[in-house]
Amino acid sequence: MSYLTQKTVKSNISISGIALHSGHNVNICIKPAKPDYGIVFKRVDLKLNNIIYPNFNNVTNTSLNTTVENEFGARVSTIEHLMGALFGLGIDNALVEIDNEEVPILDGSAKVFIDKIISSGFEVSNSPIKVIKINKEIKYSKGERFISIKPSTLSLDIDFELKYKNKIIGNQRNKIKVYEDDLRDIYNSRTYCLFEDIEIIKKKGLAKGGSLENAIVVKDDEILNSEGLRNDKEFVNHKILDCIGDLYTSGYRIVASITCSQGGHYLTNQLLREVFRDNKNFTIIEIKEKNLPHTLIKKNLLRLIA
Repeated sequence: MSYLTQKTVKSNISISGIALHSGHNVNICIKPAKPDYGIVFKRVDLKLNNIIYPNFNNVTNTSLNTTVENEFGARVSTIEHLMGALFGLGIDNALVEIDNEEVPILDGSAKVFIDKIISSGFEVSNSPIKVIKINKEIKYSKGERFISIKPSTLSLDIDFELKYKNKIIGNQRNKIKVYEDDLRDIYNSRTYCLFEDIEIIKKKGLAKGGSLENAIVVKDDEILNSEGLRNDKEFVNHKILDCIGDLYTSGYRIVASITCSQGGHYLTNQLLREVFRDNKNFTIIEIKEKNLPHTLIKKNLLRLIA
């Protein structure tokens, strides 16, 4: 059995928790799926038209989360941490049943998703994986904020920077190789906000389920969470987690080099729309060991990608 073949979860994975923005109690069940099924959400609280595909074209909201919606108005929001976990663990196929319109926030990171999926184990098929290879550099910017993607060999490199006036967050930058590095700090990093923004967010009808149990809150030069930070780059690392999850709305793992400054859900979604606007920008490759250029690929790297 090859490391280059598609994977799903080995058994049903049930997770419950509060939704960050709606405040609802939500139950999800991640179920095994056949090869080439992809990642699919099913709203089990709806009897009809309840299938939602987490595709970049179906993204209808990027304000403080990523929301996907089908043609009938059924939606699932705050998908990014779960999608990041599925991407990171190489889950190509899964049915995610959910009984409300927002994925639970849990501790504000992807840690619970990662731990639960690993505990379930993996079912490996005989179907080869597929990846998106970027053929040319694409950029998207909005004011001082920008994101770019350019060709790589068989790696996904992300170089991400934050710029905040707040002294605690300040300017942070991290560079990672998604398929090679130890990503525990990325997946353990929690969502965050400034204390002065909480009232503004709540006036928009958001963060009804937010608390110090599921978000880092920064007030002036103080972190209000008693346990402090999980790692010294937790703010930018969480943004990288979001970026990975949003990239998986492409439907595949990606081979590319990404640079982003002060980005978020909106910029990543717009970048994907630019990439897929022209077929010349990308190639979908079915990875088979016999057709790999050995000068570009190492066995241990292939193992991590798969």
